[in-house]
Amino acid sequence: MRELFKKLRKYEIKIRKAVNNQMQGDFHSVFKGSGLEFDDVRPYQYGDDVRTIDWNVSAKGHGTFVKTFKEDKEQNVYFLVDVSASQEIGLEGKQKSDIAKEITGVLCISALKEGSQVGMVGYSDQRELYIKPGKGQKHGYYAISKLFDLTPKSLKTSLDKGLSYLLGLVKRRSVIFLISDFVDEGYEHHLKALARKHDLIVIHIKDKLETDLPMLGIVPIKDKETGKTRWVNTSSASFKRHFQQKNKDHSSELRDICKRNQADYLLIDTQEDYTSKLIKLFKIRNLSKKKA
Repeated sequence: MRELFKKLRKYEIKIRKAVNNQMQGDFHSVFKGSGLEFDDVRPYQYGDDVRTIDWNVSAKGHGTFVKTFKEDKEQNVYFLVDVSASQEIGLEGKQKSDIAKEITGVLCISALKEGSQVGMVGYSDQRELYIKPGKGQKHGYYAISKLFDLTPKSLKTSLDKGLSYLLGLVKRRSVIFLISDFVDEGYEHHLKALARKHDLIVIHIKDKLETDLPMLGIVPIKDKETGKTRWVNTSSASFKRHFQQKNKDHSSELRDICKRNQADYLLIDTQEDYTSKLIKLFKIRNLSKKKA
């Protein structure tokens, strides 16, 4: 575990230096989110954003009122990590689950160093892990250790249930990292709701085996979540085209959903250097907050 934290700290320092040096920016802004919370209401004035109208107050018949907000100095950061069996694909030590946990660890350490409160949820088709928000290095090491030591009770996935659980859990606007391979369906409604309510960053973990199956002829493929095995012809050109197109379309659809709902999207392959991808994401977030 000591070697793990040493490795995570090295990655975190690399990301921090790159963001600060290349953007001359404030690393704190990466985790700051909107930093706004509801304060009061006031009468509507010409030019106000209609999206801030408080319809419940306005319906009382005393005029049209809009919500006002004040800056929230303390930011909460949550991690929703997919820990289902579909994550267990890839090379030894480089499976999707390994990369997801490492990325969570790096971001957790970074967020805590910027003074944020960090909470964590591990989800399969049920809650497998919950770490309530806390601050400080000791809290971070505890949360990361629990995630790496976790043995999920269920092999299945339900992103919809996980997103619904987090929506009910987190009441105040927060920065939320959703880390998953997104091998599931029917979660889009709650994903959009989470993006509207919070500052959402979607990190999509993939492995080349999911898009570039080697030509091995007719082989058995086992679904880790259901335990079922089916035989497929990996040398078939039509099967290969269908397999690649399905995965490509899935990534594009998820990216489009995030873009339409103002959520950040990052696709990471298990075989690539994820630190460079995180640096790119943080530079974009840093720049967008400066423009805002």
